[in-house]
Amino acid sequence: MPSPVRSAAGSWREPAPVFSPSAPPTARIAAVLNTLQPAERRVAELIVESAEAVVEWTAQELADRAGVGRATVVRACQSFGYRGYPQLRVALAAELGSGPTEAGIDHGPGALGRMRGEIGRLAASLPALTSLLDADAVDEAVRLAASARRLLVLANGLSSPIANDLAMRLTASGRSAEFIADAIAQQIAARHLTPDDVCLIVSGSGANEASLRVATAAARGGATVIALTSFASSALTEAATLSLVIAPTGVSFRDELEHTSRVAYLVFAEVFAAAVTTERGADAVQARAHALEVVSDNLGEGE
Repeated sequence: MPSPVRSAAGSWREPAPVFSPSAPPTARIAAVLNTLQPAERRVAELIVESAEAVVEWTAQELADRAGVGRATVVRACQSFGYRGYPQLRVALAAELGSGPTEAGIDHGPGALGRMRGEIGRLAASLPALTSLLDADAVDEAVRLAASARRLLVLANGLSSPIANDLAMRLTASGRSAEFIADAIAQQIAARHLTPDDVCLIVSGSGANEASLRVATAAARGGATVIALTSFASSALTEAATLSLVIAPTGVSFRDELEHTSRVAYLVFAEVFAAAVTTERGADAVQARAHALEVVSDNLGEGE
């Protein structure tokens, strides 16, 4: 992991993550918000809450409204991967102009109207799903998952269905993958792993204690630990060998806990399994044929 660096204020802090140039400002902010100092967090939250106004503000105006110094605004922008405030403003303007917004749309009354609004919010977030992913990291994760001697795909809480779905998809393609529901059994299985094995852990927050114990157990045996998470810096990314950061559908750690949407993870699990299948080539083609044969045998006449 990168070594901490000293900030202008003299305190030690983690270096800013390296973002893809295509990663929009709000996705970058969501990925690092849980690591920011309180003053920088106020700047970040104000940018997200008042994005259209921020585009028109100077750095000093943003600082005044956030109740911080101008230097704090610059440091915050650098934490988001920009050279300074001017670069953030340009990127924010581009994001605001890149597509339609759900704001102001009347989805109708009642529960159905609220459902439509939430679906619209989730749909609007999906294009940014891959914006925080590094191409080399994804290629390496696919290669490792395809070639590992043993592959565990584990998660706890609301992330568990994602891990289960991914393991089933991989197994159907001939890439045997194990999902274990019990938290203690997960740790035992992870502790049996060797340097030839991979443990892929799904955790939106990157802070689930049971999942962190799994990562520690897997690392003790020398296994490669791949984290699938929403935050660029967390206890899980610190423990992992390789991290795949999915852009959160919310814009804060609190949103992650309140909305706990896993739609982006379901989408990514599907395309990741497809990529592993492609990596395995002809073996996967034959395995898929066998899987379809089993499915066919289990369909009744009325289905």
